[in-house]
Formats: sequence, C-alpha cells, structure tokens
Amino acid sequence: MRVMWMASSVVGMAWLTATAAADAPEPIEPLGEAVFVAGEGGYHTYRIPALVVTTRGTVLAFCEGRREGQGDAGDIDLLAKRSTDHGVSWNAHQVVWDDAGATCGNPCPVVDRDTGTVWLLMTWSRGDDTESEIIAQTSRDTRRVFVTRSDDDGVTWVPPREITADVKPDAWSWYATGPGCGIQLTRAPHRGRLVIPCDHIEKDTNDYRSHVICSDDHGETWRLGGVAPEPRVNECGVVELADGRLLLNMRNYDPANRARQTALSADGGLTWTDQRFDETLVEPICQAAIARYLRDPGPVLFSNPADREARVRMTLRASYDDGRTWPAALTLHAGPSAYSALAVLADGQIGCLYEAGLDTPYESITLARVPLSALAPDPDASE
Repeated sequence: MRVMWMASSVVGMAWLTATAAADAPEPIEPLGEAVFVAGEGGYHTYRIPALVVTTRGTVLAFCEGRREGQGDAGDIDLLAKRSTDHGVSWNAHQVVWDDAGATCGNPCPVVDRDTGTVWLLMTWSRGDDTESEIIAQTSRDTRRVFVTRSDDDGVTWVPPREITADVKPDAWSWYATGPGCGIQLTRAPHRGRLVIPCDHIEKDTNDYRSHVICSDDHGETWRLGGVAPEPRVNECGVVELADGRLLLNMRNYDPANRARQTALSADGGLTWTDQRFDETLVEPICQAAIARYLRDPGPVLFSNPADREARVRMTLRASYDDGRTWPAALTLHAGPSAYSALAVLADGQIGCLYEAGLDTPYESITLARVPLSALAPDPDASE
C-alpha cells in the first residue's frame, strides 16, 4: 500500500490547513506514513495502536502483532517501535511481551513525568480462549492484567508483573486495559497520580462498563478506581480538564444513539458521575483516542472513525472549551480506518497513530503528524 508523508514544512502546513475547509476533498489514502504494515516482520496483522512521548522526546509506538490472522485471540505479541526524530523514522520493532502462543495485548502506556519511567499496562489470556468463551465463563482461563516498565526511554523493558488481584474483582469476566494511553494528573490534590482507562464485563449481568485503575506511588502499586455509572460502554480514554476534573470518553453500545458517551470525576478518577452522550462525536461502535495538547490549559484532542455505521473517515478534532464543543475537525483518511492513539510530539506537532487501509482498516498502522494550526477554530488562524 502506498502511503503519503505529511510534510512539516510551511507548504505542508498550508495544504493540511486547507484540507480542514468544508469544501476540501477528503483524502483517499491515509495521510501520514505507515509504521507497521500487515504481512511484514513475521506478523499477519498489526492492530491496537498506542502512542506516547517520553520525557526525553522519544516517540514510542505500541501495537499487537497478530501472527496467525486478524482475530482478537491466538498467538499475539505486544510490540514497540522507537523514534528519536519525532516520528520521521523508526527503529525495527522490539517484542515487549511474547508468551508462547498466548494473547498479549491491549497496550496502555503512561509516562511518569516525575521519574521518566514509561509504564505499560497490558492484558493476557490464553491464545485458545476466545472473548465469547471468557464472557460465558467457559474458557480455560480468564483475562489477566499485567504491567511492565522501561527506565531507559523504551530501549529495554522489565519482565511483566501480574496485578490482576489488585485491579480486577472476581465478579468480572472480560477485562481490557486501554487501549490507547493513560495520563498523569497535574493538579492538586491528586498531582502525580497515574490513571489508566480500562473496561470490563460483569459476570452476573454481562453488562459492559468502563472504569479506571490508578497508582499514587509512581507505578509501584495499582488499585481499582471508579466505574462508569451506566452500562453499555467499554473501551475508553481519559483527559484532565482545566479545573482538575477528569473526563472519561467511552465507546458506546447503545443502538439508539451512535455517539460517544462521557462521564466526569471530581476526585481523580475514584468515582464517576454525569454520564451522557456527546452528540458531536459520532461513532460506528469503535475505540477512539482523547488527549490534551501540552499547553496549559490547551485544547483537547480527539480522534476516531467519524461515521455512524462503518469504520471509515478517521477524523482528528480539537475542543477549546474542555470538550463541550468541537469546532475544528480534520479528516486524515476518508476510507477504512479504526483504532487510534494520540500524543503531542516534542516538536509541537500532534501525532495520531491510527489503523487504516484502502480495502480494510487493518492494512497498516499509520502515523500522521499534524500541526495544531490545522485545527484552529478560525481557518485563517495560525499557531
């Protein structure tokens, strides 16, 4: 598949800004450059992207390497690539976790800005246990939760450590960390807390719910945080608002309203309230990504396939009022696209790592590098 490189030159920025206009044609091919390409490197398919930038400016891209096919179960490894030039070029992939035929995935990294450590939350299940079997409680094992870390900017990773007993009640069957990324809180009284968005299914009701897990000791221990008050939501992302509250943005399974759901927390993620639909953020039932641009308070960024029916039209949005409205939107790929991850690169550009292809969404995981000026609410505004 041919991929397009999104230039960071003045000409590139001007063209990209122009594409945000209502009358501009939507890009037929994915904007950006493929980081992982299906069929290369010994893997049939690459899925479930995650993206962070370390305190040294290194970009880390994570995904699942699926050896046997596109399915969510089977022999799946957790992979990472490093870039030291803001995502322009990448080292060869490294295997962060391979457990002999098991499913090792759902990467959800978070950078501790106080220590420089990169924490990576992950989930595990037997490769011969399907999601439906785990939910029905007929599986040979269950979903387990693990954490690893890198203290050298993603060059090496310590052996994964299981934390299932600390963050998964016995009443839950299915469980997933992320996918996407976690955050570190910046405001008192919970400054420094690491918060990881997760989801689960309750055994008795089979309700889908979103929740978070937290660490208040720089990743050494983890505990269960709050659960979204209403069901029929799962994969989620979290962002800190300007007033210190947290916003949880959730994949929605309510067939009557194909839009994202949100909830708020005033205590650093320990409880959630005010669950509601965000009617602007339409979705075809798919994962999405949310993050804040680095300036304080800075706009909130959001990406997903913006279509009510199909996984197409990967769209990057910006909100300048903490998610109440979304006045700026940019289509990165009009065709098949699915999961995504967001991070702000050390050169100030927005990195959107997303699944995209010409025939299916799962042909590549591509990185688009987008200047914030392309998401200005006024098309004539400049960064």
